[in-house]
Amino acid sequence: MKKNITILGGGIAGLSTAIALKNAGIETLVFEAAPKIKAVGAGLGLGANAIKAFKVLGIDEAVINAGRFLPAFTVYDEKGKQIARTDSVSISKKYGLDNFTIHRADLHALLLSKINPVCIKTNKRVTGIEQNEGNIILHFQDGTLHETDYLIAAEGIHSVVRKYVLSDSKPRYAGYTCWRAVIDNSNLQLNECSETWGAKGRFGIVPLAGNKIYWFACVNTVANNTVMKNYTIQDLQKQFAGYHHPVEAILKATKNENLIWNDINDIKPINRYAFNNILLIGDAAHATTPNLGQGACQAVEDAVMLAAAIKSNSDLTLAFKKFEQRRLKRTHWIVNTSWRIGKIAQLENKFLIRCRNFLFRNLPKRVNEKQFTKIYTTDF
Repeated sequence: MKKNITILGGGIAGLSTAIALKNAGIETLVFEAAPKIKAVGAGLGLGANAIKAFKVLGIDEAVINAGRFLPAFTVYDEKGKQIARTDSVSISKKYGLDNFTIHRADLHALLLSKINPVCIKTNKRVTGIEQNEGNIILHFQDGTLHETDYLIAAEGIHSVVRKYVLSDSKPRYAGYTCWRAVIDNSNLQLNECSETWGAKGRFGIVPLAGNKIYWFACVNTVANNTVMKNYTIQDLQKQFAGYHHPVEAILKATKNENLIWNDINDIKPINRYAFNNILLIGDAAHATTPNLGQGACQAVEDAVMLAAAIKSNSDLTLAFKKFEQRRLKRTHWIVNTSWRIGKIAQLENKFLIRCRNFLFRNLPKRVNEKQFTKIYTTDF
């Protein structure tokens, strides 16, 4: 008997999973809360593991054509002195294309183009869930109901489904807030991907395709700081005054209406993703801080591995459990490692900063290599 599978959430995890299951001969329905499926955010980085996953989905070339490879990633102090540098060319030769950047909207559009529009329902915000042994009934804000045999929850860090199955699991504030923007690169002509770690905050620069730059700035503060929520470009110029070129030039080239602000949160690792006929994936299951650049990457890995689990197990409840067993350890490590790196990058104590910078400048290559191997070596 054919089973109905519903995906909740039209983000990278949900759309990638719809493509993966379609490739496996399984049609799904995708429900999205927003009136229109569109990217929320700016640019993002994709590691070698994500590109490998896109290859399994059959869309790696299309993704590569829409983005940009950057040959290196450098970390500086606020005066512009190098703290660490990663050669992305050599990493790409060993693990596959790495340090690849793409505008989130371009990736979203590409994923959407691979799915039959009939299979996507927008403006469907879930307000209630009834989980039974044989089915699940979703209650939507518009008053409609939807019955399904299996539910894949991919509705992000604020997942309604996760709150239903794990009432105690909620977003965890990382201790710093963030501003982002995408601006034109025609005059700046910047080609390097970098982060600057200083006592007043962290500033990241990510060149994108189409002569654009994605930048971000992170500052330590309390959660939901209304003062920082209302920061303007002028406020950020004061915050990062004295930082090396091109930080000032980038801020000067940014308009206030380009700013996107949000606190940085993750989900403290949970010990279950599978709940009989309900499965959590992507940020709904393992939202991570952005310090490893692995949020989107792990979402695409989820899609590939879930499709493989379903192809190997006709009993989807068992397939969900197999997926969980395969993903827990890896995603926990990603979340915990990214959390620690964020704490290190956001140090404000000048003595600790000097110690950190010294250690990073003298870190043996084998230490970095070990981390790259753990992130980029996949089993699909």
